[in-house]
Amino acid sequence: MPYECHFTGRKTRFGKSKAYGGAKISKGGFGLKTTGITRRTFRPNLQKVNAIIDGKPQKVLASTRAIKSGLVVKPLKRKYGYTRQQKEQAGD
Repeated sequence: MPYECHFTGRKTRFGKSKAYGGAKISKGGFGLKTTGITRRTFRPNLQKVNAIIDGKPQKVLASTRAIKSGLVVKPLKRKYGYTRQQKEQAGD
């Protein structure tokens, strides 16, 4: 399973981390200089959740933003809730 949100498509992104050194110009130095650049990763906050996908509950990775915004529809925890929903749909 790739480290990617099933709903929003967020995944690991790459960037750079810079380290600076040097004295202030006002203190008699030459200002800040970049002394090192290293690669780093920005990873989304993904959670393993049970979600209804194509009408069936399935475990997927979802970003917390997708969960908060309501993109993730979770299945009911107890079976008798489904029978009630089916009866209501049949009555409508």
